[in-house]
Amino acid sequence: MTRTGVLSLGIAAAIGPQRAAAFAAGAEAAGFHALWVNDTPGADALTLLEAAAAATSTLTLATGVLPLDRWSAAAISERVRALPQERVVIGVGAGGIRTGALDLVRTTAADLRAGTAVRVMVGALGPRMRHLAAADADGPLLSWLDPATAYVQAAQAHAVDPAAHVALYVRTALDPDAPERLREETGRYAGFPSYAANFARLGLNPDRTVLDAADLGFGERLAQYRAAVDEVVLRAITATDDAAADHAFLESAAAL
Repeated sequence: MTRTGVLSLGIAAAIGPQRAAAFAAGAEAAGFHALWVNDTPGADALTLLEAAAAATSTLTLATGVLPLDRWSAAAISERVRALPQERVVIGVGAGGIRTGALDLVRTTAADLRAGTAVRVMVGALGPRMRHLAAADADGPLLSWLDPATAYVQAAQAHAVDPAAHVALYVRTALDPDAPERLREETGRYAGFPSYAANFARLGLNPDRTVLDAADLGFGERLAQYRAAVDEVVLRAITATDDAAADHAFLESAAAL
């Protein structure tokens, strides 16, 4: 099957509600499919989605992902009531939970789908969690993959459920001054045991799982990613953490 995955943008919750609202408005105006917000310790992704919802009317709003060692289904459901649920995707993941992770993610996804109108996706590295995401949720949210591996994993998800939506986070530097921060981000994740094990299991070079606009072949690799999955999330990596850098990333992304 030939596919052209939609393009979305991703940010970290640490940028705060004001910048998130401006970023969301810019993403909607530029025609992007969705804004994904990473939940991080001390920064609440759902607070940013509330701000983004107030600044937009059609943009899909998503969390990528709410770790279930910090969030319960009840807490998520309560917060979701303040959002336009018809355009919300709640990404959940096991976080730091190791024992019973599959059962917890499956139960949480079922509770959210039963108690709200949001779509639920699952952050998944390993094959069992990816299968769960396709079978028991609306699809997997993948990350840190090259295009060829993303294609294989998307095909596996669609074999479980052809209607599964497969999204892929790709850390992306579009500013000529941003590659150093992209390398830092890549190195940080490559040092986490779960990601290090996944890179080793898949035989992946972490540096080949990101996009840098300064690299030759950037356009071709972006096209390969879009051909592999249903949605490519360009997770913004900028040279500085300020509104000017947000604006520059949006302008560059809109020109792709």
